[in-house]
Amino acid sequence: MDAREKEQYLREYSILKSQGKPFFPYAVAKDSLMACLVLLVIITMSILFGAELGPKADPTTTTYTPRPEWYFFFLFELLRVVKPPALVFMATIGIPTICLVLLLLLPFIDRNPERNPLRRPIATVAGIATIAAMAYLSILGALAGSPTEIDLAAPPGLKRGQEVMASSGCLGCHKVGENGNTLGPNLTEVGSRLGKDAIARTLVNPTPPMPSYQQMQKDNPKQFNQLVQYVASLRGD
Repeated sequence: MDAREKEQYLREYSILKSQGKPFFPYAVAKDSLMACLVLLVIITMSILFGAELGPKADPTTTTYTPRPEWYFFFLFELLRVVKPPALVFMATIGIPTICLVLLLLLPFIDRNPERNPLRRPIATVAGIATIAAMAYLSILGALAGSPTEIDLAAPPGLKRGQEVMASSGCLGCHKVGENGNTLGPNLTEVGSRLGKDAIARTLVNPTPPMPSYQQMQKDNPKQFNQLVQYVASLRGD
């Protein structure tokens, strides 16, 4: 923008500014009126139709599948990508904060006065890359399997044992394959270290805070044996 274009812009800006209205009280009154209308519509709909309530929370259930709201799917998938526990802080706070700061600094980095996106390569590429990355991670997060499911292929005849393990809450503390938690030992290769008898003894007389499966052994020995056989088959392959 040369001196002539700048002078013309300032002249047009001063004309438009003199024809306009001050922000207060005109713009404030309009925004306040619209906000009150939206609030009134929400209150009316909540009175007429009510709010949808889910089942009462049960902290002891092992069948609940925790899933974030759709607008957090990209963070959910980012946590799945960054697997080491020591880097969880970077996945939850570090990387999103760094990206946000870079976007906030973008107007100061790219000070090009052009409004055509094709002539603003830095701003255009940064904006498109951010939207594309969030959309890609959101899609992967929406299609990701349940964290209470074991993603390893079950050996022949042990599919039922895998289902018993997945529904018994084991992944709440232990990791099997890519899914699960790290509060307890990783069980992906536990079968190469312990035999069936040792696994059965551990399930019946575990080390706290692991719950005992003695009641399952008494009430449903077949299910207990299926669980033992499947856990013993976990050898990392």
